[in-house]
Parts: sequence; structure tokens; C-alpha cells
Amino acid sequence: MTLTQLRYFTAIVDAGLNITLAAKKVHATQSGLSKQIKLLEDELGFLLFTRRARSLSALTPAAARVLEHARPLLAHAGNIRALSENLRRETEGELHIATTHTQARHVLPVMLARLKRSYPKIAMHLAPGGDGESLARLARGEADLAIVSSSGAAPAADIRLPLFQWERVAIVPARHRLTRLGRPLQLEDLVHYPLVSYESSRERGSSLQRAFEAAGLEPQIAMTARDADLIATYVRNGLGIGIVAEMAMEAIEGDDLAVLPTDHLLPTCTTWLLLRRDRLLRDHTADLIAQMLPGADARTVRRAIEAEGELPQAVPHWRDQGNPFLARRR
Repeated sequence: MTLTQLRYFTAIVDAGLNITLAAKKVHATQSGLSKQIKLLEDELGFLLFTRRARSLSALTPAAARVLEHARPLLAHAGNIRALSENLRRETEGELHIATTHTQARHVLPVMLARLKRSYPKIAMHLAPGGDGESLARLARGEADLAIVSSSGAAPAADIRLPLFQWERVAIVPARHRLTRLGRPLQLEDLVHYPLVSYESSRERGSSLQRAFEAAGLEPQIAMTARDADLIATYVRNGLGIGIVAEMAMEAIEGDDLAVLPTDHLLPTCTTWLLLRRDRLLRDHTADLIAQMLPGADARTVRRAIEAEGELPQAVPHWRDQGNPFLARRR
């Protein structure tokens, strides 16, 4: 039994039993992957998968128990490699971040550019997706960290660090009647128009849905998208009123669009940095986290995470001078 065989086995499970996809993820050929799985099954003395024709159809009960032991074993092996690389002051490696399109497009570029200047040989991999996808990637060990947002309780993760708070804004055509109200925008004004917002807005428990329900109203969610730029495009084409994160404004503002605040209508959101307790941090990852947290340094970050201590928890607002993301953009 080898670590490679166990890595191939977990890759197949995480790929939904799709050998073609699993082979791509581990940079192996399908035949090579299948051969190693067969060798592993021969050594274990039982099948790991049930098969239908030439495809895998299910995980066997015995394989489910193997998986419980394989994941922590692979995590420990990864930690040994990370420890070795840190002790040797290795400046090469990879950084995998699971995050949303909004964070990837409007929050992280400057921060990652600064990290790249300090670690030019580090290969950075961003995996934009929904909050659920990002949490799943972190849980499967496919990401070193995840960055997601919520307007209520913190997302489920071993380590949850609030980075900053932010609001949503409404975007409308520049000559829209909502720009001439002469008073703050109200939910009663928005309920008459189709809305274009993020994919999560369709979920019944979303903060947007809850805000309207609390007012006894039902929003018209006409279209959803993952990217604020795309939402703005649909607003420009008359599909409705856009609801987007305020961080996206500098990239989509123009003379043809107007921005209306909704701080008083929708709950404040928090962007969270999520980590796994069982993942040993490489030096470049600790440095990146320290950049994101006002008043922290890499040593403080590592000590707090490894010893389950506390980190600085002063959470700035996106617009505040204390927001390290905003400060570095000026």
C-alpha cells in the first residue's frame, strides 16, 4: 500500500467516481490510476468500488471505512512535507484558495500581488465558486484556505476568522425613477421591480429573501449570476435592478449606471477566512493571513492556529481606513 494509491482512491471518491476527472486532478493517466486501484484492492483483499460495465457505480461498505483512515493519513503526509519545506525555508510551492467570484475579482488581487512579490516562485490557484462549493473544497482538502461571506452565523469550519464587513448596493440605470425619489430607498420601492442578484439570493433562507419576508413582501428575483460585472450587464440591458456587493462598485460604475445604498434595508455581510485545524501552514500562507488581519504577523498567526489561541478580532468595515484590503488599494 502506498500513499499514491490512497491519493488516487480519495481522488476518485471526490470526483464522484469519475475516473477521467480523477485522473486529471492527480495528473495521472486513466490506465495508470485504474492499475494502482487494482493493486490496492488486491493487497487489501476486497473491492473498493462496485462496478457496472466499465464504470464505477458505488463505494463498497469496506471502502467507506478505508476512506475514514486514508484522509487523515494523507493530511499528515502533507503536513510532513509542509514542515520540511518550512524548515528548509523553501520558497517554491503552491497556494490553493477556494472563494467566491466577488472576493476573487474585487478583493484578493492586490493582496495576492503583494504576496507574489515576496514569494515569486509560489504558484497560486484560485477556485471561484459559490459559498457551498468553497466550503466543500476546503473540507475535501483541495484548498489551503477558503474565503466566503455570510450575513448571519459564521460558516462551518475548524478555524473562522472575520476579515471585514460590507454592505450591498442597488444599481439602476442612471435615469431610473428610483434615482429621483428624494428620500432613502425602501423595500417597498424595490418590490415593484425584477431584481438581478447573486445566485444565493434564490435560496429561501438568503438574507435578501428574509429582509423582504420580514417586511411582508415578496421580491421578484428575475435573474441570478455569480459575478457583479455580469449583473451590471443585465441591468444595462433592462432586465431589472441589480443588488451587488459594494466592493464591486469601482469595477462596474459608469455614467450609465447609478448606485443606491441599501445599508438600511439589508443586513451587513461579513467576509470570513476559513482554515482546517489539521492542515500545517506553509510560510507563504501564514504571511498571507497576517496581511489580511490588522495587527497580526505570521508568527502570531501560526502560534494562535497551532495552539488554538486567539487572533486579533477587530473587524473593519470595507470602507474603513483599518481595512487592510482597502488600504493597499489607495
